[in-house]
Order: sequence, then structure tokens, then C-alpha cells
Amino acid sequence: MTKTLSRRGFLAASAAMVGTTAVAQTAGSTELEADISAAVKRNVASFRSLDWQPYFSNLNKGAVLIDIQSRALHFWSEDEAIYKLFPTSVPLSEELTRTGRTSITRKVEGPSWAPTPSMKIRNPEWPDFIGPGPDNPLGTHALHLTWQYYRIHGTHDTRKIGRRSSNGCIGLYNEQIAELYALTQVGTQVLLILGLIKPFKKGAHQMMRPSLFEWSDGWFCGW
Repeated sequence: MTKTLSRRGFLAASAAMVGTTAVAQTAGSTELEADISAAVKRNVASFRSLDWQPYFSNLNKGAVLIDIQSRALHFWSEDEAIYKLFPTSVPLSEELTRTGRTSITRKVEGPSWAPTPSMKIRNPEWPDFIGPGPDNPLGTHALHLTWQYYRIHGTHDTRKIGRRSSNGCIGLYNEQIAELYALTQVGTQVLLILGLIKPFKKGAHQMMRPSLFEWSDGWFCGW
């Protein structure tokens, strides 16, 4: 006899499983968030406001910068009149983390959730669909990116914000994803990085060069 998991049963079982071991999703990262335990700590780094110029060449359609290291999302409007800084949840591990440039392709209020094909193969007992509501792991709003299965979305579990707790997506408080949803549009630029840029140092002098910066983890890049 086949047993069908309830939505709450599914979420409880999957959270317990992910809490035991991070599940790499080779086909993408439709969100299943991890269990919160004492081993998963909140970010204690201080947030600070940033200028957009080191990260973007323009603000066409607005820009979103997500720093995995500080677990923060920055938003600038196209006319520079609006700047927002939000705490986020970030992926559990480097294997689940994707970085680089992308953009918003679709905006959904009241998103639904469905497993990726690879997730369904590994876990055939999981439901094929979870509609909008308090059991949905994507919260109240979702911003789809050009990367398949990756989203910026809300969460009904506020304990996850400020922690490494996702399988690839970026999570915000529901109130703040609603605010970001209203400010962004299809085509808004998105950049995910592993550390903020700091000025390049040469000798005893600190120099700011438009073509050479150092990521906070020591890697250099140009733009």
C-alpha cells in the first residue's frame, strides 16, 4: 500500500533529512530549506551600506547585489533614489552556492513549489506540487532568475534568515521580499558574490583603481 505524505509531513521529513546532510541538487535548486540547529549560526558581521559602482557598470532597471559572506542583499533603484539593505539566508555549502551575474526573469506573488526532476528521482514519495500558503517553502513572493530553479524568495520560517540554511536560493523575511518585489522588475540586474570588494593595496599606500579590486577573501578581479 502506497503512503502519501501530507504537506506538513513532507516538510518535516525533508527538513530532518537536510539537517543530517546537505543535499547537492545537480539539476538545480528548487528550494528545500535545512533544519535549524545549534550548529547553524547566524551571521554576526555588521552590515554596512555600499556604493554600486564597484559592482555594476550602470543601474538600468535597478540592481541587486547579494553577498554570500555577509549574508546581505543590497538594492539600488535605477535613479539612485532608493537604496535597501536586507539580511538573507544563504546556501548551506560551497557546493550549493552559485555566483555570478544573472537577472530577474519572472515575479510571482503567492508562489507554488515543485521538486526538480532529480529530487523526484531521489525521493519519489515527495509531493509533485505545494501551492501557496504557510506550508510553502518559498514564502509569499518569489523572484525567478535566469538560472533555472534559482530564486530570491521569502520564507515562513524566520529562524533561517542570517544563516546558512538553503539549498541554493536566497531567502528574505516575507515582509522584505514583498518590499523588494515591489521595487524590482523583469530585467533587474542581479550579482551574487562570495565577499565584498575592497581597495587594492600597494606598498604603504591604499589605491582605488577602476580596473583592479581585491575580493575580501584575497582573490583579485577586474571589470
